[in-house]
Amino acid sequence: MNDISIKVDNLTKVYRLYDKPIDRLKESLSPVKKSYHREHYALKNVSFEIKKGETVGIIGVNGAGKSTILKIITGVLNPTSGSVTVNGKISALLELGAGFNPEYTGIENIYLNGTMMGFTRDEITERLDSILDFADIGDFVNQPVKTYSSGMFVRLAFAVAINIDPEILIVDEALSVGDVFFQAKCYKKFEEFKKMGKTILLVSHSLSSISKYCDKVILLNKGEKLAEGKAPEMIDLYKKLLVNQYDEDAEGDSVEDIMNMGTELNEGELCKSRMTLNPVINSYGNGMAEIYDFAIFDDRGKIVNQLTKGSVFKIMMKVKFNQAVNDPIFAFTIVNLQGTDVTGTNTMYEDVNFENPKAGEIKTVTFTQKIDIQGGEYLLSLGCTGYMNGDFTVYHRLYEICSINVISDKNTVGFYDMNSVIEIS
Repeated sequence: MNDISIKVDNLTKVYRLYDKPIDRLKESLSPVKKSYHREHYALKNVSFEIKKGETVGIIGVNGAGKSTILKIITGVLNPTSGSVTVNGKISALLELGAGFNPEYTGIENIYLNGTMMGFTRDEITERLDSILDFADIGDFVNQPVKTYSSGMFVRLAFAVAINIDPEILIVDEALSVGDVFFQAKCYKKFEEFKKMGKTILLVSHSLSSISKYCDKVILLNKGEKLAEGKAPEMIDLYKKLLVNQYDEDAEGDSVEDIMNMGTELNEGELCKSRMTLNPVINSYGNGMAEIYDFAIFDDRGKIVNQLTKGSVFKIMMKVKFNQAVNDPIFAFTIVNLQGTDVTGTNTMYEDVNFENPKAGEIKTVTFTQKIDIQGGEYLLSLGCTGYMNGDFTVYHRLYEICSINVISDKNTVGFYDMNSVIEIS
């Protein structure tokens, strides 16, 4: 046990859910102990160990129990059953606002937080300059935190969390509200902590951060631990959960077996049904053609929304022509979340020629390429266009139809990576 920082043993957290507020009172007053609630398992028999000096990530879809397990580890919540053993001083950055009084100034909240962590006023004063330097919010430290932006708030909260010399640092997604420069500053601190042999437990939807920093990843699903292992394997399995390709009957199988499931489509099933699509469909055109199916395939031939930077992937689209069309142009465009075109191509640019499709004919077009754009979230648009009587015509276009999450453990400057080879002599 000397090398274990956190041990979670058969942890279960059950919430009682009532359809109406009055049902809670009825249940408490019932002479026959009639039940008016149903039970919701936020966590169910979850067990794992984290060794000292490890950086461990917890991932899972919304509602998997990630935040709940962190709150139990940090003592914010009590478990229904099971136990947690912690060896070392914990500093935690949970949801925005936890542990801060909005009426107090930043300085007052630093002392409040430090006192809650067991430090004396003198010990907090010794660390005050380091906290203020890291937070870098200027004179706002003397203003009530209720006047702070979310970015300023998380700067101060993280600065307090990392400057009180914790042995275990726990962070729950809060860094996502900080600007990119502050996030880089925080992740540099993670690297320093790792070199110092401190334990880090990280919950994040940023798969790039999980891939880059975590020695081990725990995957939760519907309150249960689905798997545990190296980041690439767990991220691959997480991808299957996102597109509903995980078979719950496969529990207990190896990760490799699970990853090989669900790759074959059912009869009549469209490829796009395996993808996470934009709920707001922006579809337009004159109807002479229809993009009725499409998908993104990773380097193992799996339908995905997540791609690993540097890998080869395919974009496939199936187009049905309702009328005969001369020289159609098939295209894809990848844009960032601000709507800026990052990259894309079409069959005209690539000088690909084929026979003119007739009415009722279906064409399947596949673009194969290597993805070297920076890690992050992007959107994919697809189009089938052409020229009629010399005028550019849109037959069918699906605008920002689905997301692409590029997972990267190394980003460079700008939109894409030059893949530079550096020599020093």
